Amino acid sequence: MAKHFKNRAEAARQLSEKLIQYRGKNPLILAIPRGAVPMGKIIAKELKGELDVVLIGKLGAPHNPEYAIGAIDESGWTYLQPEINLLKNIDAYLEQEKERKLLICQQRRMQYTPIKQAINPEGRVVIIIDDGLATGSTMITALHAIRAKNPAKLICAVPVSPPETLEKIAEYADNVVCVKSPENFFSVGQFYRDFTQVSDSEVEQALAET
Repeated sequence: MAKHFKNRAEAARQLSEKLIQYRGKNPLILAIPRGAVPMGKIIAKELKGELDVVLIGKLGAPHNPEYAIGAIDESGWTYLQPEINLLKNIDAYLEQEKERKLLICQQRRMQYTPIKQAINPEGRVVIIIDDGLATGSTMITALHAIRAKNPAKLICAVPVSPPETLEKIAEYADNVVCVKSPENFFSVGQFYRDFTQVSDSEVEQALAET
């Protein structure tokens, strides 16, 4: 299968082209750490906006932590995929996973705040970005968290997503922007030639430079 993007930087540049209508409107680019933060730096520069992060913890499935069955935001609000009802004896696991991921969000906030104070999204054009969507849990949770802070406009922007996930996302955002939406979708990484994990130091550097 041909890869759609050389790396996250190329994906960010292509996504910037799709978002050009927001250039000059001082958009707030909120990236979901860690993978989307270097992308957010590129997009913020192209759109003449500001970069910040939205901290979300992905809730992984038992025995398959990469598959998101839900997500939690910094306030503790949780989104769960409908199919979670098919999993038996999951309550204790889910509570532990929520506590663990909430703690990670809190630790990241403490880690990033000295580098960059959180920017208030109220009244702003806000674009939430990630390096791709699979189940959509993380993005839905991010959109819900920022909607509660009264942005003027709330946009979801990603390089790649399955079509059915974009449909789910649409009810949470004012606009959904996606570069590629292939039917034959197994994972976000399959669409990148280089999908190397982004480090904490790369995130901190991107925030410090914007």
